[in-house]
Amino acid sequence: MCELSIPSGIHNGALVGYLHTATLSTTDLDTYHHFYGEVMKMQIEAIPLSEEAKNTRRTFWNIPSDIDFDLYHCYRATVPSLIHLRILHLKKATAHIHTSYNSYETGSFSLGFPTSDAKRMDKRMQAYNVQAMAPMQLGDIVRPDGKSGHYLETIYQGPDYLHCVGIERVNYPQLAPCDPADGFGGPGYSAFVARDSDAEISFYTDVLGLNLVFDSVWEAADDGALGVLPGTPFRFAGLYAEGAKQNHLLFLDFQDGNMVDTGVQSCVPNQGLGMWTFQTSAIDQVIEKARKQGITVLSEVQEVSDAILGKGKACLFETPNGFYVELFEKS
Repeated sequence: MCELSIPSGIHNGALVGYLHTATLSTTDLDTYHHFYGEVMKMQIEAIPLSEEAKNTRRTFWNIPSDIDFDLYHCYRATVPSLIHLRILHLKKATAHIHTSYNSYETGSFSLGFPTSDAKRMDKRMQAYNVQAMAPMQLGDIVRPDGKSGHYLETIYQGPDYLHCVGIERVNYPQLAPCDPADGFGGPGYSAFVARDSDAEISFYTDVLGLNLVFDSVWEAADDGALGVLPGTPFRFAGLYAEGAKQNHLLFLDFQDGNMVDTGVQSCVPNQGLGMWTFQTSAIDQVIEKARKQGITVLSEVQEVSDAILGKGKACLFETPNGFYVELFEKS
């Protein structure tokens, strides 16, 4: 394992930091090596696990005892503050969270890969035959100073029906840091399609203490990468940890009544993105808030030793929309 100094994402005085780790489950490790390793230029390393350590994780992550797996760490070594990926390589097939790239399917939706050169990134994706949901789009943004800016965005088809977004802010700071050598960045944020967005967002704001930075109803653009009918209204909300400018969360809630429930819970070990992990400065305080909000606690606070997170205490929540959220406090 590579020794990295990985920031916690916790700002001074904040209860919880930004999105630290996303956990994905798959039976197709070769595709993950190709997409995240070769195409997206991230590092992937095996995490050795004893059978005892594996059983401990099965219990903690609510994984059935008959499902065996190996564990991998995927990250961008040049920018260790970005979201780290924990990959569970399953030895037994489980259900897929998504059955297609249909944006109406509820649950985990995407990982965002901010870049300082979207056109260069797009050429690379085309060279590797990575399919885009639509041609690159030029859009407008409004800067904090009131001046208008632009962004270039393309949504690509990632493994296990996960949307992977390439996005560049033109003449404006990127959504997350990028490698200065080649402009590649990310994962720098993640998105979720929620059937009950009020309840889901309330968990992150009222329990984890994240800030709702923007929240409005958008209309789908003509020939947009979301692949829904033009003019379709959808709630689009963004949450950031206190003091953070990266590794944020996005929530979409389509309001035309066409969202699709695949019948598979958006959680590990179902195949796809099944868990987000956040670091905290006070795990007992967060779990107390969770109980008051009626949030399901799947695993109580316990001592853990994790190759990505380090040593400390952790617990596991199930959000109102069935997603798994792991909370970790470093020793």
